[in-house]
Amino acid sequence: MTGHTPPFAAFEWMIAWRYLRARRADGGVSVMTVISFLGIMLAVFALIATLSVRSGFRAEFVDTILGANAHVTVFSSVHVDEAGRTSRVIEDYEDMAERLAAVRGVTRVAPLIRGQVMASAQGRNSGVEVFGISHENLRTIPRVADPESSIGDINRFTEGIALGSGVARELNVTLGDSVRVISPDGARTAFGTSPRISAYEVVYIFTAGRYDIDRTRIYMPFDEAQIYFNRDGVADEMEVMVANPDQIDAMRTELLRAGGERAMLWTWRDSAGSFLRALDVEDNVMFVILSILVLIAAMNIISGLIMLVKNKGRDIGILRTMGLSEGSVLRVFFICGASVGVLGTIAGVVLGCLFAIYIDPIFSFVNYMAGGGVWDPSIRGIYALPAELRFEDVLKAVALSLTLSFVVTIFPARRAARMNPVEALRYE
Repeated sequence: MTGHTPPFAAFEWMIAWRYLRARRADGGVSVMTVISFLGIMLAVFALIATLSVRSGFRAEFVDTILGANAHVTVFSSVHVDEAGRTSRVIEDYEDMAERLAAVRGVTRVAPLIRGQVMASAQGRNSGVEVFGISHENLRTIPRVADPESSIGDINRFTEGIALGSGVARELNVTLGDSVRVISPDGARTAFGTSPRISAYEVVYIFTAGRYDIDRTRIYMPFDEAQIYFNRDGVADEMEVMVANPDQIDAMRTELLRAGGERAMLWTWRDSAGSFLRALDVEDNVMFVILSILVLIAAMNIISGLIMLVKNKGRDIGILRTMGLSEGSVLRVFFICGASVGVLGTIAGVVLGCLFAIYIDPIFSFVNYMAGGGVWDPSIRGIYALPAELRFEDVLKAVALSLTLSFVVTIFPARRAARMNPVEALRYE
């Protein structure tokens, strides 16, 4: 009859459950069970929390790049103008914009004037980068037209300038204040080039969510920027947005053809590629390290099961003499170890998901307890610790934990199954 016992029968679960509830007087098995459970739970929690923060950081980083910067910038190679001076300006920028807009997948093309200047107000100075852009095109930049926070009216952009919140904070200005923009490359006279100084009203202040953008960027109306930077009738570059930024490399050939013979490209992957590759390496290393942590936690299951097999040797001998098969004994102890792994994994998943969902209040509490300054946006580029809970990350953590828990359980379970009942009962 024992040869026809179905796998994982009810009596096997009953015996395994009695062993899991073993009292401390039976050798401390219950303590080892709790330790194994806590180890698996904390390891899975750490794995999911780390993966969610990693995913959130990458998503936030890419989103701020794509939401406030060109997906691809088209500019001209160096050429010599009629006066014999080298230049990179684009003279036929309107025609180029039409050709680029006709490329499949391109959603917007905006001519830009770009220059680095000194901004001054309230006795304070700050180096900034000015982007000359039309009002219509400014409204299509997601992180500027629809930022995390803003004050002012973007529809008044043609009447003044738009500042990043970091620039406004550095200069101590707000809406309606005047900011002087100082460029060393100003008007050319018989005595040389004199600095150009112009004052503009602040009509819009935005927070794009990326520190280096908010701290350095000023938007100026395109026509005014042409006058200010001596770019009459020309543009410095073309800002191109596409429907699928991940496929930008496949569009290079068509964009270069549309840009003309002197066109050159600089994509968002070119500007952020090294950082993204560094994130990929860090992701792989962190996953391996945390996988080792899960393995170490799973090894506690082996310790607990070895103690359980040793303490239950008499019971194993009695059960074997009553007709219990080796397979049944193996399954009983496999259930003991696997149950700890499954329950610990479930608890770890719950804790990890709650951490990712409520990371903002958790981080605020940690920052409060540490007295503030835990997160420096000037170093990390974004203002808060992000987390993105992804199903594939949770699935990887669960698969890893359960696989390791099941594998390490097999070895002590096989030892119990192969125990000789005569030897087990010899001294009883």
